[in-house]
Amino acid sequence: MWGPGPTVAEPIGPADGPLTALDAVHAVEAELGHVLDEALCRARAVDPLFARDVAGRVTAFVLRGGKRLRTAFAWCGWRAAGGSGDATALLRTGVALELVQACALIHDDVMDGSPLRRGAPAVHVDLARMHRAARMTGPPEAFATSAAVLAGDLALVWADDLLTETALGSPYGPQLYREWRAMRGEMVAGQYLDIHAQAAGSSGVDEAVGIATLKSALYTVERPLALGASLAGADAQTLDALRSAGRCAGLAFQLRDDLLGTFGDPDLTGKPAGDDLRARKLTYLLAVGLRLAEASGDREAADVLGPHASARSDETVERMRAALKRTGAWTVVEDRITELAATSLRHFAGAGAAPAVRREFAALVERASGVAPERTGEAA
Repeated sequence: MWGPGPTVAEPIGPADGPLTALDAVHAVEAELGHVLDEALCRARAVDPLFARDVAGRVTAFVLRGGKRLRTAFAWCGWRAAGGSGDATALLRTGVALELVQACALIHDDVMDGSPLRRGAPAVHVDLARMHRAARMTGPPEAFATSAAVLAGDLALVWADDLLTETALGSPYGPQLYREWRAMRGEMVAGQYLDIHAQAAGSSGVDEAVGIATLKSALYTVERPLALGASLAGADAQTLDALRSAGRCAGLAFQLRDDLLGTFGDPDLTGKPAGDDLRARKLTYLLAVGLRLAEASGDREAADVLGPHASARSDETVERMRAALKRTGAWTVVEDRITELAATSLRHFAGAGAAPAVRREFAALVERASGVAPERTGEAA
């Protein structure tokens, strides 16, 4: 799934860090286990019930899987900036990224009321089941919401603690911390703009792109690339090229996620399809569909895609899907993903990365966007 095996990485010494993005992911998985074991021990020392119900669920959620894309992109940034040798700081930064991702997903599922995540009940759903099984008093949903918020907070605390320790031990700690600080603020801003646009019934294409950029593109690719590069002491020119590459690849990733969230198979994605339509979240796909419907005079599509107060039934969701296909919105989004992926590879080449690292990055962009490298002008 990561592209060619042994031929991908350029020859580097055995004393160097992970040779490929996949090696970095495997190394971070191992480090993740150590970090979570230590965190659980600390939680048990605070309180056994808290450790079992909250810390244990965070640990299980993090270990349940995920794409680990942020870790892989951080490795690409590190290598593009000339990183080699002891990769401990990079690996621990990768673990911190996985923990902050857990925080974002746990909180996002609470806000969206999503029942599934990574092919299993979402954390708040599992906590509600625990409440019922234990015959606790009060509404299970209220308890589960509060406890899941705390679980997400705990994942963020663990991430911040780990990143702080890493920054303090690195000669490039100040730059690493600045990237991390910016990423956290962008995540919160993007999430708020997302729920605000939903409540306000917003429909603008530019607003949809802004939300996708802040909520996902920056912290999925751009900031991980910059975090990795910072650990290698990257100069301003390299960081600028990597940030541009990351923003394009991250937006392509989010647009692909929007398509999968609308038309994907839950058995493959591990989460329900159609929830964004049912809630009428402002995605680029929805905004483009509405704009095309209005431009073509397709009143039926415009009505079903536009904001309205009535609940969206399964039948309405199917009509929305049909409208997004009929207006050509699906095709527009696919074309935009292809364009963004190609632009991302061009920016990454401008960072001066070695050909092997560029091929690794191209494989990651393909995995994130669903666009094959040969369609994006992969650099040799």
